Amino acid sequence: MIKKNIPNAITLANLFFGCCAILSILYGHYVQAFWWVFASVVADYADGLVARMLGVHSELGKELDSIADTVSFGVVPGMIYYSLLCVALGVEDTGMLQYAALPAFLVPAFSGLRLAKFNLDTRQTDGFIGLPTPSSTMFTVGLMLMYALDSYGLADWIVSPALLYICILLQSYLLVAEIPMFALKFKSFSWSGNEIKFTFAAIALLLLIFTQEVAFSAVVLLYVLFSVFRHLTQQRERP
Repeated sequence: MIKKNIPNAITLANLFFGCCAILSILYGHYVQAFWWVFASVVADYADGLVARMLGVHSELGKELDSIADTVSFGVVPGMIYYSLLCVALGVEDTGMLQYAALPAFLVPAFSGLRLAKFNLDTRQTDGFIGLPTPSSTMFTVGLMLMYALDSYGLADWIVSPALLYICILLQSYLLVAEIPMFALKFKSFSWSGNEIKFTFAAIALLLLIFTQEVAFSAVVLLYVLFSVFRHLTQQRERP
């Protein structure tokens, strides 16, 4: 029983870290929130890895994973958008619910829908249909860090209400869109058949090295564009 529940414990750690990230965002500790999200990402990757290493699998673990991801990769980006919208709208901390910032929670709603669809969709074994929730969160975290650190003087631009509303709507759509998106899983390390994956990984690494926190949002935009290009290319190649 202990062996069987080790992956579940890691999944619960993912949920715990996500809750800590939410609190950090509420108090305006954005850099701290980033590290909690990073811990959630590590735990999200580790639970599946450990489960495969131990040769254990359970329906409970599958359900727990979706619940944890809804918090860490659904509610967290929603809280980021809510916080940034409050800043963008010039709202001071009054302790009152800010109705103009509530569209932020479309992202958690569509993230939950995406995760539920993923559990039922047998097509998403080697890739994804729609934007994965960790990628969605990475994009939002990038905006948060660019604002917090005023990267390249972009802080004022990030807290533009129009930009934030557009990001929320596009992100919500992409989460459930019928757009095939590749997974960075390599069945072989040959160039043939992996051209887009290798190119994307190289560009993403360079962006991370040279632009640091800006890379988080940029890499996700690049991921969506590469996925759409790959899908269109494959469609043209079909007889």
